[in-house]
Amino acid sequence: MARPPGPPADAAVRVAVVLLSGGLDSATAAAWAIGRGYRLAALSIAYGQRHAVELEAARDVAAALGIADHVVLAVDLAAFGGSALVDPSTPVPTGRSEAEMTTGIPPTYVPARNTVLLALALAFAETRRADAIVLGVNAIDYSGYPDCRPEFIAAFGEVARLGTKVGVEGRPIAILAPLVALSKAEIIRLGLDLGLDYGLTTSCYAPDPAGGPCGACDSCRIRAAGFAAANASDPRRDRIRRG
Repeated sequence: MARPPGPPADAAVRVAVVLLSGGLDSATAAAWAIGRGYRLAALSIAYGQRHAVELEAARDVAAALGIADHVVLAVDLAAFGGSALVDPSTPVPTGRSEAEMTTGIPPTYVPARNTVLLALALAFAETRRADAIVLGVNAIDYSGYPDCRPEFIAAFGEVARLGTKVGVEGRPIAILAPLVALSKAEIIRLGLDLGLDYGLTTSCYAPDPAGGPCGACDSCRIRAAGFAAANASDPRRDRIRRG
Protein backbone atom coordinates (compact mmCIF):
# COMPACT_ATOMS: atom_id res chain seq x y z
CA MET A 1 0.00 0.00 0.00
CA ALA A 2 1.23 3.47 -0.83
CA ARG A 3 1.48 5.45 2.40
CA PRO A 4 -0.13 8.89 2.59
CA PRO A 5 2.33 11.74 2.27
CA GLY A 6 3.93 12.85 5.52
CA PRO A 7 4.93 16.34 6.61
CA PRO A 8 7.99 18.12 5.24
CA ALA A 9 11.23 17.10 6.92
CA ASP A 10 11.56 20.42 8.73
CA ALA A 11 7.93 20.61 9.91
CA ALA A 12 7.00 20.18 13.55
CA VAL A 13 5.45 16.73 13.81
CA ARG A 14 2.13 16.56 15.60
CA VAL A 15 1.10 13.37 17.41
CA ALA A 16 -2.35 11.80 17.37
CA VAL A 17 -3.93 8.66 18.74
CA VAL A 18 -6.20 6.86 16.30
CA LEU A 19 -8.91 4.48 17.44
CA LEU A 20 -8.23 1.68 14.98
CA SER A 21 -10.91 -0.99 14.79
CA GLY A 22 -9.73 -2.68 11.60
CA GLY A 23 -12.77 -1.44 9.73
CA LEU A 24 -12.99 0.68 6.61
CA ASP A 25 -13.77 3.95 8.37
CA SER A 26 -11.08 3.86 11.04
CA ALA A 27 -8.44 2.87 8.49
CA THR A 28 -9.44 5.82 6.31
CA ALA A 29 -9.31 8.18 9.29
CA ALA A 30 -5.80 6.91 10.09
CA ALA A 31 -4.62 7.46 6.51
CA TRP A 32 -6.21 10.93 6.52
CA ALA A 33 -4.34 11.85 9.71
CA ILE A 34 -1.00 10.68 8.34
CA GLY A 35 -1.67 12.70 5.21
CA ARG A 36 -2.25 15.73 7.44
CA GLY A 37 1.17 15.31 9.00
CA TYR A 38 0.33 13.49 12.21
CA ARG A 39 2.56 10.80 13.66
CA LEU A 40 0.15 8.16 14.91
CA ALA A 41 -0.15 5.86 17.86
CA ALA A 42 -2.98 3.37 17.44
CA LEU A 43 -5.37 1.94 20.00
CA SER A 44 -7.54 -1.08 19.29
CA ILE A 45 -9.98 -2.50 21.82
CA ALA A 46 -10.81 -6.17 22.29
CA TYR A 47 -14.17 -5.60 23.94
CA GLY A 48 -15.61 -9.10 23.52
CA GLN A 49 -16.89 -8.44 20.02
CA ARG A 50 -18.08 -11.48 18.10
CA HIS A 51 -16.27 -10.13 15.01
CA ALA A 52 -12.85 -10.27 16.68
CA VAL A 53 -11.31 -10.79 13.24
CA GLU A 54 -11.31 -7.00 13.07
CA LEU A 55 -8.41 -6.94 15.54
CA GLU A 56 -6.27 -8.91 13.07
CA ALA A 57 -7.29 -6.40 10.41
CA ALA A 58 -6.29 -3.54 12.73
CA ARG A 59 -2.82 -5.03 13.13
CA ASP A 60 -2.50 -5.37 9.34
CA VAL A 61 -3.63 -1.79 8.73
CA ALA A 62 -1.28 -0.41 11.40
CA ALA A 63 1.66 -2.30 9.87
CA ALA A 64 0.80 -1.15 6.35
CA LEU A 65 0.57 2.49 7.47
CA GLY A 66 3.84 2.26 9.38
CA ILE A 67 2.24 2.77 12.82
CA ALA A 68 4.76 1.15 15.17
CA ASP A 69 3.07 2.21 18.42
CA HIS A 70 -0.05 0.02 18.41
CA VAL A 71 -1.70 -1.06 21.65
CA VAL A 72 -4.45 -3.70 21.70
CA LEU A 73 -6.31 -3.39 25.00
CA ALA A 74 -8.81 -5.88 26.42
CA VAL A 75 -11.97 -4.42 28.02
CA ASP A 76 -14.75 -6.99 28.40
CA LEU A 77 -17.96 -5.20 27.45
CA ALA A 78 -19.44 -8.63 26.75
CA ALA A 79 -19.78 -8.99 30.53
CA PHE A 80 -22.55 -6.38 30.32
CA GLY A 81 -24.29 -7.80 27.24
CA GLY A 82 -26.97 -5.63 25.70
CA SER A 83 -25.84 -5.88 22.08
CA ALA A 84 -25.84 -8.38 19.24
CA LEU A 85 -22.12 -7.66 18.83
CA VAL A 86 -21.20 -9.00 22.28
CA ASP A 87 -24.01 -11.46 23.06
CA PRO A 88 -23.85 -14.69 20.99
CA SER A 89 -27.46 -15.48 21.91
CA THR A 90 -28.66 -12.33 20.13
CA PRO A 91 -28.56 -12.73 16.34
CA VAL A 92 -26.99 -10.07 14.14
CA PRO A 93 -29.74 -8.76 11.83
CA THR A 94 -29.31 -9.78 8.20
CA GLY A 95 -31.05 -8.98 4.95
CA ARG A 96 -32.63 -5.78 6.23
CA SER A 97 -34.04 -3.27 3.79
CA GLU A 98 -32.74 0.27 3.51
CA ALA A 99 -35.86 1.47 5.31
CA GLU A 100 -35.20 -0.92 8.19
CA MET A 101 -31.55 0.10 8.39
CA THR A 102 -32.46 3.79 8.61
CA THR A 103 -35.07 3.43 11.34
CA GLY A 104 -34.20 3.53 15.03
CA ILE A 105 -31.12 2.30 16.87
CA PRO A 106 -30.01 -1.13 15.62
CA PRO A 107 -29.45 -4.14 17.92
CA THR A 108 -25.75 -3.97 17.02
CA TYR A 109 -25.45 -0.79 19.10
CA VAL A 110 -23.09 -1.52 22.02
CA PRO A 111 -24.19 0.56 25.03
CA ALA A 112 -21.90 3.59 25.46
CA ARG A 113 -19.13 1.90 23.45
CA ASN A 114 -17.71 5.05 21.89
CA THR A 115 -17.81 6.83 25.23
CA VAL A 116 -15.75 4.02 26.75
CA LEU A 117 -13.37 3.82 23.79
CA LEU A 118 -12.81 7.56 23.67
CA ALA A 119 -12.13 7.67 27.41
CA LEU A 120 -9.46 5.00 26.97
CA ALA A 121 -8.04 6.83 23.94
CA LEU A 122 -7.91 10.03 25.99
CA ALA A 123 -5.85 8.32 28.70
CA PHE A 124 -3.57 6.84 26.03
CA ALA A 125 -3.25 10.22 24.32
CA GLU A 126 -2.09 11.92 27.52
CA THR A 127 0.66 9.34 27.97
CA ARG A 128 1.81 9.91 24.39
CA ARG A 129 1.67 13.72 24.67
CA ALA A 130 -0.72 13.65 21.74
CA ASP A 131 -2.29 16.72 20.21
CA ALA A 132 -5.40 14.92 18.98
CA ILE A 133 -7.52 11.78 18.94
CA VAL A 134 -8.71 10.66 15.51
CA LEU A 135 -11.70 8.37 15.02
CA GLY A 136 -13.66 7.19 12.03
CA VAL A 137 -17.24 7.69 13.20
CA ASN A 138 -19.75 8.51 10.50
CA ALA A 139 -23.24 9.96 10.92
CA ILE A 140 -24.48 9.82 7.33
CA ASP A 141 -24.89 6.31 5.92
CA TYR A 142 -27.74 4.59 7.77
CA SER A 143 -26.34 5.66 11.12
CA GLY A 144 -28.59 4.95 14.05
CA TYR A 145 -25.83 5.06 16.63
CA PRO A 146 -26.18 7.98 19.08
CA ASP A 147 -22.44 8.00 19.79
CA CYS A 148 -21.52 8.71 16.17
CA ARG A 149 -23.21 12.12 15.96
CA PRO A 150 -21.36 15.44 15.73
CA GLU A 151 -23.06 16.57 18.96
CA PHE A 152 -21.51 13.66 20.82
CA ILE A 153 -18.04 14.36 19.40
CA ALA A 154 -18.31 18.02 20.41
CA ALA A 155 -19.45 17.07 23.91
CA PHE A 156 -16.56 14.67 24.36
CA GLY A 157 -14.21 17.45 23.27
CA GLU A 158 -15.42 19.32 26.36
CA VAL A 159 -14.74 16.24 28.49
CA ALA A 160 -11.19 16.17 27.11
CA ARG A 161 -10.75 19.87 27.90
CA LEU A 162 -12.16 19.75 31.40
CA GLY A 163 -11.05 16.34 32.60
CA THR A 164 -7.36 16.08 31.74
CA LYS A 165 -4.14 17.63 33.00
CA VAL A 166 -3.26 18.98 29.57
CA GLY A 167 -6.77 20.37 29.17
CA VAL A 168 -6.75 22.41 32.34
CA GLU A 169 -3.23 23.61 31.50
CA GLY A 170 -4.58 25.08 28.27
CA ARG A 171 -3.40 22.40 25.84
CA PRO A 172 -6.58 20.38 25.25
CA ILE A 173 -6.49 17.26 23.12
CA ALA A 174 -8.58 17.79 19.99
CA ILE A 175 -11.18 15.18 19.01
CA LEU A 176 -11.06 14.81 15.22
CA ALA A 177 -13.78 12.98 13.29
CA PRO A 178 -12.91 13.76 9.67
CA LEU A 179 -15.47 11.35 8.18
CA VAL A 180 -18.49 12.27 10.26
CA ALA A 181 -20.32 14.09 7.45
CA LEU A 182 -19.15 11.97 4.50
CA SER A 183 -21.10 9.30 2.68
CA LYS A 184 -19.62 5.81 2.52
CA ALA A 185 -18.76 6.35 -1.14
CA GLU A 186 -16.96 9.61 -0.29
CA ILE A 187 -15.02 7.84 2.46
CA ILE A 188 -13.95 5.11 0.06
CA ARG A 189 -12.88 7.60 -2.59
CA LEU A 190 -10.84 9.48 0.03
CA GLY A 191 -9.09 6.30 1.12
CA LEU A 192 -8.34 5.25 -2.44
CA ASP A 193 -6.90 8.69 -3.15
CA LEU A 194 -4.65 8.21 -0.11
CA GLY A 195 -3.47 4.83 -1.40
CA LEU A 196 -5.24 2.82 1.31
CA ASP A 197 -5.57 -0.94 0.72
CA TYR A 198 -9.13 -1.73 1.71
CA GLY A 199 -8.36 -5.41 1.27
CA LEU A 200 -6.76 -5.26 4.71
CA THR A 201 -9.97 -4.03 6.37
CA THR A 202 -13.07 -5.89 7.48
CA SER A 203 -16.59 -4.59 8.13
CA CYS A 204 -18.69 -7.72 8.76
CA TYR A 205 -20.53 -8.11 12.07
CA ALA A 206 -21.05 -11.86 11.60
CA PRO A 207 -18.01 -13.26 9.78
CA ASP A 208 -17.61 -16.94 9.02
CA PRO A 209 -15.06 -19.05 10.95
CA ALA A 210 -12.36 -18.08 8.45
CA GLY A 211 -13.10 -14.37 8.90
CA GLY A 212 -14.92 -13.96 5.59
CA PRO A 213 -17.80 -11.48 5.36
CA CYS A 214 -21.36 -12.77 5.58
CA GLY A 215 -22.52 -10.30 2.93
CA ALA A 216 -25.93 -9.90 4.56
CA CYS A 217 -25.51 -7.92 7.81
CA ASP A 218 -26.11 -4.17 7.81
CA SER A 219 -22.39 -3.40 7.82
CA CYS A 220 -21.67 -5.69 4.85
CA ARG A 221 -24.56 -4.21 2.89
CA ILE A 222 -23.53 -0.62 3.62
CA ARG A 223 -19.94 -1.41 2.62
CA ALA A 224 -21.06 -3.05 -0.65
CA ALA A 225 -23.34 -0.12 -1.47
CA GLY A 226 -20.48 2.30 -0.77
CA PHE A 227 -18.08 0.57 -3.13
CA ALA A 228 -20.80 0.39 -5.80
CA ALA A 229 -21.54 4.12 -5.43
CA ALA A 230 -17.82 4.87 -5.62
CA ASN A 231 -17.55 2.77 -8.82
CA ALA A 232 -14.83 0.71 -7.17
CA SER A 233 -14.26 -2.97 -6.51
CA ASP A 234 -13.98 -4.13 -2.90
CA PRO A 235 -10.55 -5.78 -2.60
CA ARG A 236 -11.55 -7.56 0.62
CA ARG A 237 -14.37 -9.35 -1.17
CA ASP A 238 -12.17 -10.11 -4.16
CA ARG A 239 -9.40 -11.44 -1.90
CA ILE A 240 -11.82 -13.73 -0.02
CA ARG A 241 -13.22 -15.04 -3.31
CA ARG A 242 -9.72 -15.93 -4.51
CA GLY A 243 -9.28 -17.90 -1.31
